[in-house]
Amino acid sequence: MDTMDVNARIAQRVRALRDDRGFSLEALAERSGVSRSNISLIERGQSSPTAVVLDKLSAALGVTLASLFEEAPTKTAAPSPLARAADQPVWKDPSSGYLRRNLSPPAQSPLQLVEVSFPARQRVAYESASRNKEIHQQVWMLEGVMELTVGDAHWRLEAGDCLTMRLDRPIVFRNPTRRLARYLVALVTLPPTFPRRQG
Repeated sequence: MDTMDVNARIAQRVRALRDDRGFSLEALAERSGVSRSNISLIERGQSSPTAVVLDKLSAALGVTLASLFEEAPTKTAAPSPLARAADQPVWKDPSSGYLRRNLSPPAQSPLQLVEVSFPARQRVAYESASRNKEIHQQVWMLEGVMELTVGDAHWRLEAGDCLTMRLDRPIVFRNPTRRLARYLVALVTLPPTFPRRQG
């Protein structure tokens, strides 16, 4: 799947999620900190948003970043439980150059898998801390080295290492080396919990 197709999918998903939540462009801009004009360009497929911008939008829409790359569900057929390699969307962050491949099939699942190739000497900082859903993430290093800062904690991950975190604080990904790093991200979104009634 080429970049144009992925940007078109992002455009459709952002618009569909915004409509589903009843947000105007102004409301989503206020919630996300992304300008109204930028969101409008993204929804028309006329902008190549960065990973940081997409993270802000996903947090404001109450979904994971990976969800913005999913194919819109159709009413005529059930989503497939299989994702062929050729059909997995691959997206390149225009700012850092990192590549992400959504591995998960279209079928609804609380688990999402993403493969990331992170260029040497690059850094991405996700500032979105508050989300209205509980999302847990694990990063498993396949090759190379990554430094992750999760809130106030700092971690250096090498091949085979796995780090778990909850997406409720800022996270910085940094490749401090001169070599490409590759890792797998597993995300689980937990259903909302409601307080028990007293008495």
